[in-house]
Amino acid sequence: MNVDILWSNFLSQIKDELTSLSFDTWFKDTKLYKLENGKAYIIVPMPIHKKHLSDNYYNLITEKLNDVTNTNFELIFLLNEEIEKDESPPDNINKNQVINDGVPQEFEKTNLKSKYTFENFIVGDTNKFAQAAALSVAENPGHMYNPLFIYGNSGLGKTHLMHAIGNYITNNSNRKVLYVTSDQFIQDFIGINKKDDKGTNFNYVDFFKKKYRNIDVLIIDDIQFLGGATQTQQEFFHTFNSLYNDSKQIIISSDRSPDDLKLLEDRLRTRFCWGLTVNIFPPDFTLRTEILKKKIAAGDFEKDIPDDVIEYIASNIGTDVRQLEGSITRLIAYSTIMGGADITLDLAIEALKDFISKGMGEKNNIHRIQKIVSDYFQISVEDIKSKKRSSNISFPRQIAMYLCRNMTSESFPKIGTEFGGKDHTTVMHSCEKIEKEIKVNKDLENIIEKLKKDIGVV
Repeated sequence: MNVDILWSNFLSQIKDELTSLSFDTWFKDTKLYKLENGKAYIIVPMPIHKKHLSDNYYNLITEKLNDVTNTNFELIFLLNEEIEKDESPPDNINKNQVINDGVPQEFEKTNLKSKYTFENFIVGDTNKFAQAAALSVAENPGHMYNPLFIYGNSGLGKTHLMHAIGNYITNNSNRKVLYVTSDQFIQDFIGINKKDDKGTNFNYVDFFKKKYRNIDVLIIDDIQFLGGATQTQQEFFHTFNSLYNDSKQIIISSDRSPDDLKLLEDRLRTRFCWGLTVNIFPPDFTLRTEILKKKIAAGDFEKDIPDDVIEYIASNIGTDVRQLEGSITRLIAYSTIMGGADITLDLAIEALKDFISKGMGEKNNIHRIQKIVSDYFQISVEDIKSKKRSSNISFPRQIAMYLCRNMTSESFPKIGTEFGGKDHTTVMHSCEKIEKEIKVNKDLENIIEKLKKDIGVV
């Protein structure tokens, strides 16, 4: 009997034994692959089906399959990709590519890093919205938020979230996922101009389109680097449209918001805003502390790291997660070099003095302006970044925003990010207010001039 007809008969019988919800969830999308050597190979849509069917429905499936075939079979649950893997080229052929008329043809390759998951992404107040949006997309790709545009400073977890989305989708569905950087996209597009053994580029064009359009999820990192590549932008525009029109999920990251990607075409920036745009803000003190503790727990170090050392690092290293994690590695190495000395606050200060100096030196000028303005008005930096609205805090905050806009090259959204996640319109309003006030208030003009001299930023 044809396996499709056989399985259709089987589904008809088992449907009578289940609720419609259970049938639709666990059996509706299954298929019988083959019956061979006493085994029934059943294709299921997601890994979760393999475990659930085996644990909860094995005996029922065996019984109903016996009714249809008059034979008892051992059940083997498979995903589509596991079948494709069995039918892959022989071992003497490169697993990543074969040669077809002189043109490399890549097999499915996600480029995902398995170490980045939702489980090990540390969530705090500054990134919980971005994490929730990413998980929503992972659970329902192509339908929930499309495209998903994630932006924020380097080292805040954008790439981690993107890989987490991709890993979740590949582990829970049969969808094809591709992660690339914008640089890789550019290099692949440049390859279209190459000639194959026949002197044409048709194979390269076909390869490019298959790689980027014959997928279900495209994840592209650092889209801002497409800024200087006009022809590549045009190709990405067509790729975007093709995927979007087919309800395929697109996930994009950048170090700035779509509005600030001035070197990209307007039609691209408009499309980036079709779905959901989320900002990852720099981690606050609490989240920095949690990140450090997670790093320490994962490292299983022989030496204990006291809380006062963790708080010292969280207070002084900055907001770059990579630098935070690197500080722990440096501290442990220093302790080892010093003959296994106990890790104390004094040892941490000595071990990290150059590291902290470097981290502070790399901070954006925004931080320097915030500190100088806060000192002048005798309030804390935390106050100036807070949501407090009392005049003794809101007015210095507006001055600081004005100075950041006029004395750095940072955008309104970026400045808002550094002031506790304020909206860019709040920054614009503050700058306009101070600019008008300076023209009629000589005292304020003098204060601004003094602060500019103290800041010393050209």
